[in-house]
Amino acid sequence: MIWVYLILFSRSNHEGICTSDVKKNGKYGPCRSKKNERVLSGSTAHPHHPHSRIYSSQWRARHGKHSIRARPPSSSPTTAAMPSPATATPKTTKKHNARLNNPFPRAVPAAAFRNGDAAPPLSFGPFSKLAHAHDYPVGSRFRLRWDPSLGGAVSLARVPGSGGDPRSGVMWETIPGVAFVSAASATTEADECRGSFALRDGRALLVPERQSVDRIKAFYRCDFEAGADPLRGAAFEASDETRFPVLLITGTVSAKKAVPASSCCCGLRAGRRARARAGKPVLSARYWVVLEEKCDTQVAFSVKIAHYQWSCDHAADTSSPPPPASTAPRTHPISLRLRLAGRVQRNSAKKKKLISSGSPVREELSSLLPPAERAAEAADEEQRPEEFNRVFLTYASDRDERFYGFGEQFSRMEFKGRRVPVLVQEQGIGRGDQPVTFAANLVSYRSGGNWSTTYAPSPFYMTSKMRSLYLEGYDYSIFDLTKPDRVQIQVYGNTVQGRILQGDSPTDLITSYTGSTGRPPVLLRWITSGAVVGMQGGTDAVRRVWSQLQEHDVPVSAFWLQDWVGQRKTTIGSQLWWNWEVDDDHYAGWKDLIRDLRCGGVRTMTYCNPCLVPVRAKGNARRHLYEEAKELGILVRDEAGEPYMMPNTAFDVAMLDFTNPEATSWFKGILGGMAEEGVSGWMADFGEGLPLDARLHSGEDPVAAHNRYPELWARVNREFADEWKSRSSGHAAVEDNEEEGLVFFVRAGFRESSRWAMLFWEGDQMVSWQANDGIKSSVVGLLSGGLSGIPLNHSDIGGYCTVDIPLLRYRRSEELLMRWMEVNAFTVVFRTHEGNKPGSNCQFYSNSRTLAHFARCAKIYRAWEFYRILLVKEAAEKGLPVARHLFLHYPEDRRVQELTYQQFLVGTEMLVVPVLDKGRSTVTAYFPISDGGSWRHVWTGEEFGGGHRNGHGSVGKGTVPGFEAEVAASVGYPAVFVRAGSPVGERFVRNLRDENVTI
Repeated sequence: MIWVYLILFSRSNHEGICTSDVKKNGKYGPCRSKKNERVLSGSTAHPHHPHSRIYSSQWRARHGKHSIRARPPSSSPTTAAMPSPATATPKTTKKHNARLNNPFPRAVPAAAFRNGDAAPPLSFGPFSKLAHAHDYPVGSRFRLRWDPSLGGAVSLARVPGSGGDPRSGVMWETIPGVAFVSAASATTEADECRGSFALRDGRALLVPERQSVDRIKAFYRCDFEAGADPLRGAAFEASDETRFPVLLITGTVSAKKAVPASSCCCGLRAGRRARARAGKPVLSARYWVVLEEKCDTQVAFSVKIAHYQWSCDHAADTSSPPPPASTAPRTHPISLRLRLAGRVQRNSAKKKKLISSGSPVREELSSLLPPAERAAEAADEEQRPEEFNRVFLTYASDRDERFYGFGEQFSRMEFKGRRVPVLVQEQGIGRGDQPVTFAANLVSYRSGGNWSTTYAPSPFYMTSKMRSLYLEGYDYSIFDLTKPDRVQIQVYGNTVQGRILQGDSPTDLITSYTGSTGRPPVLLRWITSGAVVGMQGGTDAVRRVWSQLQEHDVPVSAFWLQDWVGQRKTTIGSQLWWNWEVDDDHYAGWKDLIRDLRCGGVRTMTYCNPCLVPVRAKGNARRHLYEEAKELGILVRDEAGEPYMMPNTAFDVAMLDFTNPEATSWFKGILGGMAEEGVSGWMADFGEGLPLDARLHSGEDPVAAHNRYPELWARVNREFADEWKSRSSGHAAVEDNEEEGLVFFVRAGFRESSRWAMLFWEGDQMVSWQANDGIKSSVVGLLSGGLSGIPLNHSDIGGYCTVDIPLLRYRRSEELLMRWMEVNAFTVVFRTHEGNKPGSNCQFYSNSRTLAHFARCAKIYRAWEFYRILLVKEAAEKGLPVARHLFLHYPEDRRVQELTYQQFLVGTEMLVVPVLDKGRSTVTAYFPISDGGSWRHVWTGEEFGGGHRNGHGSVGKGTVPGFEAEVAASVGYPAVFVRAGSPVGERFVRNLRDENVTI
């Protein structure tokens, strides 16, 4: 039966093959049963590199399916400060070892609040200043307009020029009569399984009821210096760079209990009929929304909620705001719930006395209540939150508006109509492509992934209407775009910060966005001058392949050796030692190999990740890094204060806690050991798996830290690379050589990862033609990342994940490998990967045809090196990607807006239309012609577009038509076009001739 094989099928990780588990981000679930261990012990293993990941950052020493309510250890040395109740650690369920699972899990967990519930009515004083429309300045370049008609709304726009249309520059606007800030409370639940996470609302406790706007006021520097109380309440801090005026919107938000209470918050118990009449207790709080001009193209916003008060229909009108904010903490009225067993009659005076007597009376008389009533009373108290832990921002969107961004996404380019979660995690196996996703989900919880799972999400978008927004901070958030007329952002916390961007084009918006979130440095030319050859097997294997590459005149920039740390034999085959030092037995003459390659103009790159394993069984280990880190107390800890051991296939691993400065310093020393041996770069793998119930040195909320960890990991590597270059520049031998430096590349990321990461790669695509996880998804990830501030990115040539069992085979074919080479010849780095099962995959060195094609594509890659240098510099200066979705330069073209993986630009001067389907030898190319230019085919010289139309004619659906044509694209001759008359195009074609790469 097929499921017998599915239990045994492996997506062997980069470091080893687990034939008992499905790859979970290249990581697999451990085989625990004795029966499976017997099967595995006889399996044939392939040497797998570290990039393999049987690792899962959630691994836990506790095994089995169980739930825990995380509580901080009272004496844990890692707990410096605990998160507030609004960001309390969620109830986490570990599903690492669940045997059979739901093969069709919900892609995005359902919300506890319907969209309408989270956007309650908006109100304002009808006799206040808000009864009239008014414009308020935000800095000198922007203004906010309040319009009381239709229930009240605000809009933010840039200040129009003289005679300009005041509506032309609207960047953000709310829906009339609908709350733009609302708040709620709910329990939070989470599931974890080897790199996959599902965060969701549990039980709704408080449902949004209303937002009132009390005041809108612009504050100038003189107001701030005079100590304006409202700004202090908003916790606003000014500096010399602050661009006044700063705008403040204040008012109240309220939420009502989701279920009827057995007693009212004023202390009266309600019978069944009275309960229905009285309504539900309401929690109200004051909010402050601050808008501040940050630069010429950005307005920062922040939402703060504080000063909570319970109220009810008995006590007061819930629509009235609570008393003005004060600096003293507000006490909450204590409810008194009394119901004596006998029929005791009390007059109103006695009742008032009991109510005013407070908690002692309640405690004395609670014992007189029947057990059922006491239980109801306790439940009511438990379900009465002291503050909100969900904030919703709701604002308007046009029905035909298209949304792009949200980080590196692999299934979609455009997200209107979707709920988009922003949570770092494994991308999954199959991600919706069948039958592999079904099989993966069945045997390992959520390991198949879905359209939304990604290593590098970002709370950022831009739209076809040139609107853009991003959130700051690291709280989990969901962008709900399911309603055609609005956007609703749900943030798991009680504060929100972000920025609204202004730009006239997508390139303007990306430049503005990356100007504040960060851009990568200029890549060193040595890594972009030729192929980066990924392989393993030891010194002799490397020398043998190097010789073959020299015979075929292949331009090579580096060898990337993933198994440099050596291989360990386990019950499931060969895996890596996660102990970051060279294995002198596996790579005999390591320093000689590095020296010989360098003399031939070839660098050496290695591999590491932020995890460690005990290596007592490794006979030739010089250092025991796990033991060192444990002794220093720099590992992520569990709730008991011990190192958080996370189960891998045949061994457990621990994760470094980079919120601890000592961990950062210590790991830089590990990287220093690599560099001192002559290593020029490395893959900095993982970073997406910090457990959601971890205990960190900083004491911060582990859910937010989970999203922040990839940035911390990239920062450690970047700081070391910069420090190493700074130290090396003082040596006379390298003082004048700008190419003496280190390069690392990462896969996990978040909003500001590009500030620290030098280069990205897209992680573990399957070796297939599939749309959601394969060669097509690698193009989508490349382009969506480029629209999200990840300008330097690439994928494994040929993909990574292989499944090779009867009835379910995903193996890299020769045709797939060749077509993937053609795609990656036009990305910033041209790097190979043998995959998780090298013996099941076609490799570039498999035969003379693959070697010749690899040489041809490497020379195509070298032919546009001159242009790549310019684009890499532009990425560092403006954040613009090397490989670009056409939307960046043709945003008004409706056909372009619909494109996903079909084609892409390289800069502005080259257009690539890759073959991404098995057996195809032609492609359909779309040529936008809004600029009036034409495109020239690099192999035949034929022109398309402009006044020369050899094809299907205009197919544009909007105001900007385009031109479509069927073009031949046999293997070795990908459909590549350059702008007619472009100096870049002419030089590229000339270089192809010089490389002897012609038709």
